[in-house]
Amino acid sequence: MKRPSVIVTGGMGFIGSAVVKKLLNLNFKVINIDKLSYAANLERVNEFKYFKKHYFYKTDITNLKKLSLIFSKHKPSYVFNLAAESHVDNSINNPKSFIDTNIIGTYNLLLETKKLHQKKHKIKFIQISTDEVYGDLNKKNQGSKEGDAYLPSSPYSASKASADHLVRSWSRTYGIKYNITCSSNNFGPFQNEEKFIPVVIKNIINNKKIPIYGNGLQKRNWIYVKDNADAIIRVALKGKNNSTFNIGTKNDFTNLSLVKMIIKILEKNFHNFKNINKLINFVKDRPGHDVKYKVNYFKIKNELKWKPHSNFKKSIKDTIEWYLEKYNDN
Repeated sequence: MKRPSVIVTGGMGFIGSAVVKKLLNLNFKVINIDKLSYAANLERVNEFKYFKKHYFYKTDITNLKKLSLIFSKHKPSYVFNLAAESHVDNSINNPKSFIDTNIIGTYNLLLETKKLHQKKHKIKFIQISTDEVYGDLNKKNQGSKEGDAYLPSSPYSASKASADHLVRSWSRTYGIKYNITCSSNNFGPFQNEEKFIPVVIKNIINNKKIPIYGNGLQKRNWIYVKDNADAIIRVALKGKNNSTFNIGTKNDFTNLSLVKMIIKILEKNFHNFKNINKLINFVKDRPGHDVKYKVNYFKIKNELKWKPHSNFKKSIKDTIEWYLEKYNDN
């Protein structure tokens, strides 16, 4: 079956590259747009070059002129927007880059999507968002639901919430079709080393302190990146137009309990790691740090028959092994 063309922005990033790989394996023609920032997975560049239907453009989505040329040439049927500045600490220290990429970049993509839509070209915009737009869950245990109020706490989550609002308004005003996905914390191989799990593993390997904000009791929901990529693509292909889907799992852990789980796996399975608990180091908490994120993902299970397939303990062990190999090679 002939598959349509799709644009994936941020397609060399952590989640984006997993989505690109899945789409290529499904025989889609993939136009991969990425500015190749520090967070790009350069290993994927070599992997993707063997796919004949992969077209890569080193382009920043804030560059409207270049985006316009790419959209005009390829006329995609789907636009997956995964290009984003995503590290919360960086957003606190340098919010402007988050405003530029996450808001202005999304605006540019919507402009080009609208152009094709107004020419009667069938196109759908898939906005990849985050559970952080819902804000601190506090004492609610069932998780944030689609349609809950947005209460972002950081410049990062505020910029993502702004982008989501733009997408919905472009649908209401101009008639473009869209889906928005809000997923939990992703993990897996290829994740940038600034993120929580890679930081923990790398510091343990180098016998350095493991920084944990505050008391370490902030709770997060975790999803293996391949499961998230599968869910995103299912939403795009089968999700009801102009709707939002939360993507989550049952894997809820405090930051401290997750660190201790990683320590236990290392000490049990790798003989050269002993007495790692001494590396745990509680540091001053982050400004505006939310205590708990969790999404209710009943909708995607019920409407699209999706559920995560990865076993968490196996996936986290595989992730640890991948980073051990990576850092030992360096």
